[in-house]
Amino acid sequence: MAGAGRIDRTAVAGLADEPLDWRFKSVPHALFGLTVGQAVARRPGLFRDGFIGPVVALDNDAVEHNLATMAAWCAERGLALAPHGKTTMAPSLFARQLDHGAWGITAATVGQLRVYRAFGVSRVLFANELLDPGGLAWLAGELAADEEFEFTCWVDSVRGVELMTEALTAAGPVARPVRVLVEVGIAGGRTGVRDQSTARAVAEAIVASPVLRLAGVGGYEGPAGPDATESSLAAVDAFLGRLRETVAMLRGRFETEHVLVTAGGSAFFDRVADALTAPWPAGLPVLPVLRSGAYITHDDGFYRDISPLGAHPRVSSVPPLRSALRAWAQVVSRPEPGLALLAVGKRDVPYDIDLPEPQVLRTPTGTHGLHDARVTALNDQHGFLAVGSHTRIAVGDWVGLGLSHPCTVFDKWQLVPVTGADGETVVDLVRTFF
Repeated sequence: MAGAGRIDRTAVAGLADEPLDWRFKSVPHALFGLTVGQAVARRPGLFRDGFIGPVVALDNDAVEHNLATMAAWCAERGLALAPHGKTTMAPSLFARQLDHGAWGITAATVGQLRVYRAFGVSRVLFANELLDPGGLAWLAGELAADEEFEFTCWVDSVRGVELMTEALTAAGPVARPVRVLVEVGIAGGRTGVRDQSTARAVAEAIVASPVLRLAGVGGYEGPAGPDATESSLAAVDAFLGRLRETVAMLRGRFETEHVLVTAGGSAFFDRVADALTAPWPAGLPVLPVLRSGAYITHDDGFYRDISPLGAHPRVSSVPPLRSALRAWAQVVSRPEPGLALLAVGKRDVPYDIDLPEPQVLRTPTGTHGLHDARVTALNDQHGFLAVGSHTRIAVGDWVGLGLSHPCTVFDKWQLVPVTGADGETVVDLVRTFF
């Protein structure tokens, strides 16, 4: 199996030189004028140094636990890991994933890819079709300028192959052919071929293209199952079976040293591991690549419930993942019995799958668990917290919220504080690029 991918460590280290100012919500004004590195060296506290609420923070110990856990599990199963970078869009977190042996980083848009390349990510799996002429012309330039840059994308139609070929040819002499996977899809789902005859036609078109190389087969199993019930797991397994059948059907047509076969979000990576590491026909040099991205922070909602390393684990060989995300929001109003208004809304926390989960109450006298309360709705800047009659919550208190679906957390924050073991002291500030 190929080794870990690389990133420009100098560029990542340079993030510590960015000055702090009004651009970064929640950063206390007392830190304005300092660089990120200087601020982190002070070890400021979320509350004692006046971070402005609401604020979303990462638990450093939980992040490290998740990184080590997934890396060990993938190594044990013989899987290469190319975590989806769209989850965080944070080069410093990419670097930590690569430090733990990640084979590469996955992207889905040219905008994401340009961020990756600005920080020298050496191996990118583009889990999407790339048909835009401007994007392909830029990609051709990147491949010509850096011989160590490895790039692979998907295609699911003969017309897509034609458009890629036309755009790359128009961009000028192609330094290296673009590696392409035939994408397999699910009826009613997203992109991807729906039948084997189309898969064969797409593969033949790739082989005939002078600027493309058929490198394998890819897909995304997520649309097959909305939950972890037996019926959903069976549907996921059936899709992965079709993925394997497509690889076998195209045997002898692949044009690269290894046949890259990839699947895997963060909900069913156990089933993906079983399918991609099961025996392949003799002489078929498969490189199985998992693309899970949300594992780095896990969550207190969707992935907690469905992940094979969540609250109901389907994998027993390694410890469960830990949620690394928490939002802190102040109580700004108690306008009527049973209702508290929090200064947090859709601009700050995710709401696309689950609403935030009240977990902790911080008062002037201490911090303790919060149980008889739930968020019932979010406006742009306010959260509605229903509280039980025996729950004492006052204006000015702070509520710690667990969050669901990390992919819609990071895009709301340009700079995310990372806290140490006490949950208060800031040990890092993570820069995102969305």
